[in-house]
Amino acid sequence: MDPTVTVRGLTKKYGRNVVLDDLTLEFGRGVTGLLGPNGAGKTTLLRSLATTLAPDGGRVRALGLDPEDRSQRTELRSRLGYLPQDPGFYPHFTLFELVDYVAILKELTDRRERHREVRRVLAEVDLADRATTKVRRLSGGMKQRLALAQALLGEPDLLILDEPTVGLDPEQRMRFRALVSRLGEDRTVLLSTHQTEDVAALCERVIVMNRGRVAFQGSPGELASVASGQVWVAGAAPSGSRLFWRTSDGRYRSLGAGPPGAAPAAPTVEDGYLLLLGEPVGTAK
Repeated sequence: MDPTVTVRGLTKKYGRNVVLDDLTLEFGRGVTGLLGPNGAGKTTLLRSLATTLAPDGGRVRALGLDPEDRSQRTELRSRLGYLPQDPGFYPHFTLFELVDYVAILKELTDRRERHREVRRVLAEVDLADRATTKVRRLSGGMKQRLALAQALLGEPDLLILDEPTVGLDPEQRMRFRALVSRLGEDRTVLLSTHQTEDVAALCERVIVMNRGRVAFQGSPGELASVASGQVWVAGAAPSGSRLFWRTSDGRYRSLGAGPPGAAPAAPTVEDGYLLLLGEPVGTAK
């Protein structure tokens, strides 16, 4: 499938700190997961794609449009939905008023059609019955769903989601997965998350970033295969290893060289991710 988003040589610095370092990647229709440790540059990349942050160098093309061109940038903004990591809210607005305000900013000018669209997106995130509730009365999970609702306005062709499942309970996360998987059938969705289980459940493709560069691009299965032959289960904690934890059945799961007496285990997306980045893991309590 042809890519709908391409990034070539993207760079961004804050003082001497290089956040994006000659970053090159591409992805197309469907759901793409974006993984990486804190400070990897994920949010800076998403802000650049959402046209809220200008990079210092490189090139971005999204939906066939060049955000450096003013008129094309305006068109791109009308065709994308963006859920930032820390969405701002007006606490004294009702949910309906807030989403309606964002809809006006997105130039949905017909009042009747706009209100129909506001009701639609609130229903999509299971907040229709809270339309007249003040934002300040919402829980953290409800605020996250409200932020997702405003990102869905206008049926965007490109949906950029930065940590969208933060604060959601298990049922809400299941509903979110169902919604995003449906959206990914006919549009481009980029999902940044620390939840490897969301990537395994939702994404056809995954990109791993580290230190401002791409460390991996491929399918979730290919990321899991990074750990092939390096996942083990044993009855005792392995000595000399930091990549292990105690599982719910009392055994120890370890990554890397097999400890004495250990049995091999099937690798997961999380296993591949941890070995790819060499992230240390301690024992579970």
